[in-house]
Amino acid sequence: MAVDGLIATRGMEEAVAPALLAHYRRHARSLPWRSPTGAPPPDPYRVWLSEIMLQQTTVAAVAPYYERFLARWPTVEALAAAEDGDLMAAWAGLGYYARARNLLACARYVAGALGGRFPSDEAGLRALPGVGAYTAAAVAAIAFEQRAVVVDGNVERVVSRLFAVETALPAAKPILRALADRITPQDHAGDFAQAMMDLGATVCTPRNPACLACPLSELCAARATGDPARYPLKAAKKARPTRSGTAWWVEIGDAVWLVRRPDKGLLGGMLALPTSDWSEAPEALPLAPLVGGWRVLNQPVRHVFTHFALDLRVAMLRIENGADPAALASALGPGQLWPLETLADAGLPTVFARAAQAALDAREQENAHHDPA
Repeated sequence: MAVDGLIATRGMEEAVAPALLAHYRRHARSLPWRSPTGAPPPDPYRVWLSEIMLQQTTVAAVAPYYERFLARWPTVEALAAAEDGDLMAAWAGLGYYARARNLLACARYVAGALGGRFPSDEAGLRALPGVGAYTAAAVAAIAFEQRAVVVDGNVERVVSRLFAVETALPAAKPILRALADRITPQDHAGDFAQAMMDLGATVCTPRNPACLACPLSELCAARATGDPARYPLKAAKKARPTRSGTAWWVEIGDAVWLVRRPDKGLLGGMLALPTSDWSEAPEALPLAPLVGGWRVLNQPVRHVFTHFALDLRVAMLRIENGADPAALASALGPGQLWPLETLADAGLPTVFARAAQAALDAREQENAHHDPA
């Protein structure tokens, strides 16, 4: 049977699952959203929550957020009742903020329309807000033990090496999914899905794969080539453009003006510093929204989003004698004065947290310069 130039035997394919599951029983990672091997499947709410958080985010980054979320919102009904601002603040720093908005929309739908019960099949899960093909397959397999083909980046890497797939990503995606389908067993779907993810994360790593520790090494076509790290092949990436903009730090007394970004769009629904537009064209400092003695920090804050990099300048204005909130809202956008001493609790997304820290550092240096002691 030819697949992308490789002749794969049915016996080879059927040998994958037993070897991998035996390895998983001995070496499975202990993660807060998993049940131990052999135990009943975990609560679907916990699986769904973890899978949404893990999209394009590492296990190490997700684990503390996951545990804080569960402590605060232990059920889908509790999460559905959360205030939008509270959830967005709790998500701050995890990135890809559309996930947080979809998380809340899905929780409210499940708690309301579905009586708090998640669908048990891929089709039903796929119909939920914010749930794509991968997440639906993962929840179906892990929480409900349904046979589902679960393919994330780790699984793509394992499969591409196992079959030495010569088509480059992203064009190879349907090929890799078809191959993953061929090795997915009928039983133990959850363990198999998690075993594949673990193998890619800990053994079949992007660089320097640990082939000697791999339970599939004798079956692996890429290893037989002598250069398994060559796979998966990837098409050349387009250069990421750079945009620039200015964040306005407006300090009144011991508070700073924060705005709520529009619900739709980048960092939607998050508290942030007011900003100018972000443009790819180099520009001079835009017209300040308020008249005053602005100070522009020398070094912009650089942040890399999925599709572009941002150089965000920080311009500071300190107003000692108070200001009219209505006038600030008119100039900077609807918002609120947030005490500096509790700014860490505002849940600013990473780029604005870094801009705020730059302003606070500059403020501290300025105060030290003027302190006669």
